[in-house]
Amino acid sequence: MGGIALAQRDNDEDPRWSPPAASAPAATATATSQDAPVEESATVESITLSATGDIIMGSAPNKLPANDGDGFFDSVRDGLAADLVMGNLEQPLTGDTGTSKCGSPPRPNCFAFRAPPAYAEHLKDAGFELLNTANNHSKDYGTQGYRNTTEALEKAGLEHTGAEGQITVVEVEGVKVAVLGFSSYAGANNLNDLPAARAVVKEAASQADLVVVQVHMGAEGSDKTHVKPGTELFFGENRGDPIKFSHTVIDAGADLVVGHGPHVLRGMEFYKGKLIAYSLGNFAGGGRTLSRDGVLKYSGILHVSLTKEGEYAGGRFLSTYLNGNGVPIRDAKNERGRKMVAELSASDFDETAATIGDDGTIKPSA
Repeated sequence: MGGIALAQRDNDEDPRWSPPAASAPAATATATSQDAPVEESATVESITLSATGDIIMGSAPNKLPANDGDGFFDSVRDGLAADLVMGNLEQPLTGDTGTSKCGSPPRPNCFAFRAPPAYAEHLKDAGFELLNTANNHSKDYGTQGYRNTTEALEKAGLEHTGAEGQITVVEVEGVKVAVLGFSSYAGANNLNDLPAARAVVKEAASQADLVVVQVHMGAEGSDKTHVKPGTELFFGENRGDPIKFSHTVIDAGADLVVGHGPHVLRGMEFYKGKLIAYSLGNFAGGGRTLSRDGVLKYSGILHVSLTKEGEYAGGRFLSTYLNGNGVPIRDAKNERGRKMVAELSASDFDETAATIGDDGTIKPSA
């Protein structure tokens, strides 16, 4: 069950995010300052990772982007640049396998997406280097569609993670980084099986210097921006306990948790010195596949710098939004995503909240 509403607006006039009346609005930063490299201590050697939320480049055959996807990521390419660039690929890259989870003809309110395998090159051109496939759309066209996706990524020279037990280790500037994908769906590491999650994270920690957890968790919708203790359900599905899961994998050895799935931005917190981004929202919805109503259109690019020992050395959040065609656009003028994450972090986490500065810098609360 996708749970993704189709877009209903064709313009960029959705209501803008406004902080609660009790909070002073954050100042707007320039594009130059926002896209500059993450500030780090001059005495700390570290690598910088960037990550995004959900990526759908379009849906064949009738909802593909203009120019067959050429230039799709142009507005955000500079903002993505990092030592390791990661994203959550929320669709198969495959032809029609004859097997769709929505059936033929498609069931009402069921969403199955696919883009041509050649679209892996658009991800590469944007600077992506590793894609997470642990989500509820990776097998929209069956196991063959999933195999076609991983083959397309590998052909383009892109790493991927997300299969059950899969530990993807990449070397970044001499640092070994293990990336794991979790979701509540068959074939992926199960975020609801905490003992198994601990075990695979511990194994990853034994293979690499740093461990990054990509996780598709939490209920969906414009009213799901807040993170609360406890299990989240969506249409009867157990979408996990985001706080408990994130704390569990950090206790097991994870150095960074990158969340997505609710299709909205959520707050960030630090737990034992490790950053948890509970949801990075809708990064791309080409062909108008994702709703652009209200807060559903706002997203961002997370940058995090870590030392080889796993110490947090700095971070920054760069705001983006979906334009009328679902293309990701850098929101340097209004920084609506940053303001939203700052308010949600303070509201939901109190003393453990991440503090988001006017320039997007991410720091633990004082």
